[in-house]
Amino acid sequence: MNRRNFITTTSMAGAALLASQYGFAAGRAVTYPTVRVPKEKRKFTSEAVENVIEEVQKGIGNRELAWMFGNCFPNTLDTTVDFEMIDGKPDTYVITGDIDAMWLRDSSAQVWPYLPLCKADDKLKLLIAGVIYRQAKCILKDPYANAFYKDETRVGEWKKDNTSMLPGIHERKWEVDSLCYPIRLAYGYWKQTGDASPFDERWQKAMQAVIRTFREQQRMKDHGPYRFMRLTEYATDSLPLGGWGYPAKPNGLLCSMFRPSDDATVFPYLIPSNLFAVESLRQLQEMFKVLRYEGVQDIAILIDEIIKGLNECATTHHPRLGEIYVYETNGYGSQNLMDDANVPSLLSLPYLVPTMKDNIIYKNTRNFVLSNENPFFFKGSAAEGVGGPHVGMGQIWPMSIIMRGITSSDDKEISACLRMLQNTHAATGFMHESFDKNDSSKFSRAWFAWANTLFGEFIWKVYRENPKLLA
Repeated sequence: MNRRNFITTTSMAGAALLASQYGFAAGRAVTYPTVRVPKEKRKFTSEAVENVIEEVQKGIGNRELAWMFGNCFPNTLDTTVDFEMIDGKPDTYVITGDIDAMWLRDSSAQVWPYLPLCKADDKLKLLIAGVIYRQAKCILKDPYANAFYKDETRVGEWKKDNTSMLPGIHERKWEVDSLCYPIRLAYGYWKQTGDASPFDERWQKAMQAVIRTFREQQRMKDHGPYRFMRLTEYATDSLPLGGWGYPAKPNGLLCSMFRPSDDATVFPYLIPSNLFAVESLRQLQEMFKVLRYEGVQDIAILIDEIIKGLNECATTHHPRLGEIYVYETNGYGSQNLMDDANVPSLLSLPYLVPTMKDNIIYKNTRNFVLSNENPFFFKGSAAEGVGGPHVGMGQIWPMSIIMRGITSSDDKEISACLRMLQNTHAATGFMHESFDKNDSSKFSRAWFAWANTLFGEFIWKVYRENPKLLA
C-alpha cells in the first residue's frame, strides 16, 4: 500500500476507516465520542499507560485535549503491535498504522514515549525489549531496507524494484536514520531499565552491520553495494544515474539516498540525519564500552570522520538569519535550503540531539525553518507548519507542529501549537499525516500511529513541565 494513496482521505472517511477496522463508534469531536479501540479489540494493554491516561485526563482543564490524549497516547499499543514469545525471547512486530509493514524508524518512535513507564510495568518492558530483538533481526536481514514484514516469506508490492529485494522486505530505501533509531531505542531502554539482556550476540552483530553499512555509505572509494530504481511516476521514489543517486564528494559524511519521508534526497549528505548519526553512534559507543563489547575504537573513529565532514559543509551563511544548517549538500558546494516535516528534520534536532537546544546555529536554523524562507513552510487559514514533497504543496504535517512544541521553551509558542493541533484533527480525535493548510478536513492517513503517539508524548511533557498551558 503506497502512502500516497491516502492523500485524499477526509475526516469522515478517516473515521470510517478506523471504525471499520476496529469497530468503534465515530462522531464529532464536540461531543467527545468514544473513538478509542474497545478493550477487547486492543492489541496490547499496559496498566502503567492506562494510569498515565487517567492521571493526565483528570489534570487537564481543556477537555478536548484530554479526550485527544486518551485516544492518541495508547494508539500504538491499541492498534499496531503484535507481541509474542519466540524461543523464550520477546518478539514485537510494530506496523505503522494503515500499512502492514514495520519501519525501523516508525517502530522505534512509536514505542519511545512508553520507555519511562517500563519500571512500573514488566509486561510493557518485555514488549519494548521485543521491538529491540525484532529490529536486530531486521537489520541482519538487510541493513539497507527501511521496512519489513513479519512473514519473512512474504513478497510485497515493491518486489519489482531494481535493487536487491529479498522476501520479507516491504521496501528497500536506504535512509541513514533507519539505523539510528534502533540505537536510540536500545540506548533509551538500557538507561531506563538497566537491562542489557536484549543486547545479545545477534544484537551485537546487527550493530556491527550498522557500522559496516555506515562505512560503505561514506563512499570514500566507490559507490558501495547499494543502488535503487523504481518504475514510478514520482521522481522522489527512485534514484537517478543508474540507481546510485547524484554524486557527492567524499569527506566522511554518510550518504542517505532517501529522507525520513521515504523521498529521494536531492544531494546525498542529509545533514539532520548525519547529526543524528553522530548522537546515535556516541550512544552506541557508550553501550559498547560499558558492556565491554568489541568495536569501541572503530565507532570513535567513525564519529570523528562524520564530525569532520559536518564541520566542512553542514552550514551556510544566510543573508538575513546568519549561519544556519543546510538540509542537504554534496560536498562540492551545492546546498539544499529547506526542511521536511519528517524526523529527523532540522526543526527536530534538539529532540534527537539534546545539546542542540542552546546551539546558536540551531536557533538561526529554527528561524529559517519556521519562515517563508523555507519552501515547505506553509501558512493558511487552518494552521501553519512544515510539510514536504511527499504529499505535495500546501500540506501541513501535524508532526511538525508537535515537534515545534516539543522543542520550544516559549509558553506562547507551545500554546499556539496546542491550539493548532486541537483545531485541526478534523473531528476524529486523532493526528494525521498531513492536512490542507486551509481546510483540515482534507487530510492524509487517518491511521498514522507515530503521529498519534508523538502527540501523546507532547501532551504528557507539557502536563509534567507546564500544566497551566493545558488549562
